[in-house]
Amino acid sequence: MKLLMVEDNKSVSEMMAMFFKKEKWDAHFSYDGEEAIEKFKDDTNSWDIVTLDLNLPKMDGMQVAAELRKVSPTVPIIMLTARDSESDQVLGLEMGADDYVTKPFSPITLIARIKALYRRSELNTIGSSEADESDETFDVVTENFRLNSKTREVYLNNEAITDLTPKEFDLLKTLATKPRQVFSREQLLQLVWDYEYYGDERTVDAHIKKLRQKIEKVGPQVVQTVWGVGYKFDDSGANQ
Repeated sequence: MKLLMVEDNKSVSEMMAMFFKKEKWDAHFSYDGEEAIEKFKDDTNSWDIVTLDLNLPKMDGMQVAAELRKVSPTVPIIMLTARDSESDQVLGLEMGADDYVTKPFSPITLIARIKALYRRSELNTIGSSEADESDETFDVVTENFRLNSKTREVYLNNEAITDLTPKEFDLLKTLATKPRQVFSREQLLQLVWDYEYYGDERTVDAHIKKLRQKIEKVGPQVVQTVWGVGYKFDDSGANQ
C-alpha cells in the first residue's frame, strides 16, 4: 500500500511512521496543505489511500480534500478531526472524505480503519481491472436503474451517475441490491464501512447527502429517507 499522510504535527507523523513500517506500507508524509497537493499531483494514480488532518498550515484539510477530489474522485480519504468538532466532521465527509477518525486517536484504531477502507477499495479495483471495456453486464438491474460493479457504471433512466467516490458507490449498490428494503444507519455502517457500529450516524448521513446531490443531476431522487428508521432505494416512479 502506498499511503500519503498529511499531518502538520511531526511527532504524530513520526509515531505513525513506526506503525506503517511495521505493516510494510510505503508511507509518505506532508506537513502542510500546499505540499500535500503538490506531492499527490506528482503521481496521482499511484496513491492507495490518504489520511488528511483537518487543521493544516497554508491550506486547511477541507480545501485539500476538495482539490484532491478534483484530480482523483476515487482515492480513499480518511479525515482526522478534533473530537468536539461535529460540524467539521460532517463537512469533511461532505467535501469528499470517505471516513474520519477523531483526535486524539489510537494508532491501532487508525490502522484498522485504513485497512478496512483499503480492503474495500482493492476489491473495487480488482473488479474494474477484470472488466472488459465492452462489458455491458449489469449485476443490479431494476425498472429504471442499472449498476455494473466491474466497470463501476451506474445509470438512472439511461443517464450516467458520475464521479461517485468509493463509499458513495458502495452505499448506492448496497441500497439498490434490495429495492424498497429499509436499512438502518447501523446496518449501513457495518455493510459499507466494514466496521462495527460505534454510535456515530453522521458518517452515513453525510454520504447520503452527497450521493443524493449526484443522483439529482441526472434524475429524480431514488434514495429515500424512512423517518426514524433509515434509508431505502426505490426507483419505481423514477421515469414519471
